[in-house]
Amino acid sequence: MKKIVKNIKFTKKKIIIITAIASSFLLIFLCTTSFGMQHYYKLDFSTGLVTASRLNVRSGPGTGYSVVTTVNKNEYVRVFAGIGNWYIIQTPGDFVGAVSQKYIKPIYPTGSGTSSGTSTNTGASGNSSGTSTTSSLTADELETFNLINQQRANNGLSALKVDSELQRVARIKAQDMVNNNYFDHNSPTYGTPFNMMKNFGISYKTAGENIAGNSSNSAAVTAWMNSSGHRANILNSSYNYTGLAVVSSPRYGKIYVQMFIGK
Repeated sequence: MKKIVKNIKFTKKKIIIITAIASSFLLIFLCTTSFGMQHYYKLDFSTGLVTASRLNVRSGPGTGYSVVTTVNKNEYVRVFAGIGNWYIIQTPGDFVGAVSQKYIKPIYPTGSGTSSGTSTNTGASGNSSGTSTTSSLTADELETFNLINQQRANNGLSALKVDSELQRVARIKAQDMVNNNYFDHNSPTYGTPFNMMKNFGISYKTAGENIAGNSSNSAAVTAWMNSSGHRANILNSSYNYTGLAVVSSPRYGKIYVQMFIGK
């Protein structure tokens, strides 16, 4: 009986070894056939706007891959690279996956009523710089941006410039507010505005943030200017760059997030 037991253990060990070897070869084969011929290519933009009402984000570049999450129309995503007719993206919820190119509108960087709102600012330093552009702004964002700069001009201040990376962060924050149904400077996903800027690699000497919920761009700016905290951020001479996001909100009509930095 002892000899039989010993032989059974030896046989099991051999089976395990053979199974492990076979699994390794299978894994190598699958990786080779699935990814060996996939060619990534660089893109000349890093932000995309979702145009489909609801877009599946898949674990690989094809409809045969599993769905890891979904994104909704007018959400902004970070686009890393192209692969065939697919983009590799990062969602506002920090999922990474592949989406069909035909449902993503590239946002290209170029060039070097009643309202609810709150403001915050800091003199703390952070440590990256983005390009200055307005061509990547949506119509709502551009109108609001121009209204803000008009207020600065009326008070003898220089115009703010758009920092492309800060613009991306503001959009992510605004969409996060909508997706997670909150209205606060402190995000349950990203923390304080200053932690968020730091984690996204934004450099600054001083920084601040205004947020608002409104159905009108001009009314949102008017409400900010009628609030001492918001007004102080808009007319702060130490700020020279901004990121300004306007996204649709089922609760307010639109959510506004304006991040300010001084470099």
